[in-house]
Amino acid sequence: MAQIIQKGNTVRTTGELPAVGSKAPDFRLTRGDLTDVSLANFPRKKKILNIVPSLDTRVCALSAKRFNQDIAAMENVVCLTISNDLPYAQRRFCDTEGIKNVIALSQMRDRKFGREYGVELVDGTMAGLLSRAVVVLDESDRVVYTEQVPDIGQEPDYASALQAVR
Repeated sequence: MAQIIQKGNTVRTTGELPAVGSKAPDFRLTRGDLTDVSLANFPRKKKILNIVPSLDTRVCALSAKRFNQDIAAMENVVCLTISNDLPYAQRRFCDTEGIKNVIALSQMRDRKFGREYGVELVDGTMAGLLSRAVVVLDESDRVVYTEQVPDIGQEPDYASALQAVR
């Protein structure tokens, strides 16, 4: 169980991020068109899992925009921004912000992702949402980098995540 800071208070998650070197847990998440996807939908691609509480918050929006910009010229890399936001809201955000290189995914139908990746918040005012974290997977879905951001109000370490997919 990770402990992180939310507005000066310590809150806990359901567990720890998957270990570097381990096989990433599969998932079932929902796209803006209401189709479900899993790791199998991104074969032989490096994946940045940009896990956020809600795209309706400033820092979450900043991270989606930043990864959208940073991966634009990268080949064989996909960035999945994962939250509990409804797919409709995610699609509206991406359309409004011109996000074309990031795929927004929702836990709308299956909340197993948050528990299996250890990022579901279990207490505090945001209990039930996801913490801010980044998990990078190689082409074989092995975990090559993780970051549990220590304070929800803080942006992730973009440089380290991007270095992990190079």
